[in-house]
Amino acid sequence: MGDMATTALAHALAAAEHGFRVIPLTRAKLPAVRSPHHRDPRSPPCRGTCGLLGHGIHDASADPGTVRALFAAAPWATAYGIACGCAPHHLIGVDLDVRPHSPNTSQGANGGPHDTPHVPHDSPHVPHGLSGRSRTDGPAALARLAREHGFTVPRTVTVLTPGGGRHLWLSGPPGLTVPNSAGRLAPGVDIRGAGGYLVGPGSTAARGGYRLAPGSPVWTPAPVPPALLRLLRPPAPARRPLAPGGSRPPEPRPAALTALVRFVRESREGQRNTRLFWAACRAYETGAGAQLAPDLVQAAVDTGLTCREAQATVASAARSAAHRLQPPAVGPPPPGPA
Repeated sequence: MGDMATTALAHALAAAEHGFRVIPLTRAKLPAVRSPHHRDPRSPPCRGTCGLLGHGIHDASADPGTVRALFAAAPWATAYGIACGCAPHHLIGVDLDVRPHSPNTSQGANGGPHDTPHVPHDSPHVPHGLSGRSRTDGPAALARLAREHGFTVPRTVTVLTPGGGRHLWLSGPPGLTVPNSAGRLAPGVDIRGAGGYLVGPGSTAARGGYRLAPGSPVWTPAPVPPALLRLLRPPAPARRPLAPGGSRPPEPRPAALTALVRFVRESREGQRNTRLFWAACRAYETGAGAQLAPDLVQAAVDTGLTCREAQATVASAARSAAHRLQPPAVGPPPPGPA
């Protein structure tokens, strides 16, 4: 185990000692333990019921022995993730992104200074901020929300990210599931709730280190303000009319998946294949690849790719995604496509 892995393990154990459930991460901020099902990407989703390690956030544990076993299974890990939504803290992460961009900028969440952590189970890196604004400023956006909705952003655990953003840790009430979201509250304000994770302080990723902000509390997230919690609650599902014949129409696609299709459709010449490959990888990593592939192909065709080119790119992404979460046998994994 290298120095960075040893450092990450030490910080992860400190987090576990305070009741946080952790998993090892790669330099790409992805779960580091190889999936036991990686050779069969068509296998049904398994959340650890097989009894083996390698199920991403479902491996997260506060037990020191389990944490050591996870890191021993991934000696290339240089970071660790802290699971959100779990007792006793019921952690809610507010990821505040700071990122300059221009109307001609076409960067997704892996391009440019964007440090939102991957959520392979909800939507990891949903591209946003492509509307032509000159700057994404998450802290300023959160301050505006606080003024508009009458709450004060509490002093709480604050982790500085390599790209100039920050993660705020808040403690939610038990029994309430806060969903993950990207840009739903405001551009540059992403929420990590149940099924998501935050990169922990003391981690090293490809673009730098994560560290506590000067003067930040340690391991003690402040309670989420009630007015902010109301904004974070999942919207009540609307009653949907019956389709002809008495059956209900299919459930609408999650916004994160719709954003991936839009991300492809907004491609310009010279970036179409890259965007399609990136979006298809994200879709397959979240388990929605087969569902989303036809729409991704159609979106790419709408931008000018041939159907054959688009299908080949999506097929390549499916193969890549089957291994993207899996590090090589020795050493850190190579960087993924930008």
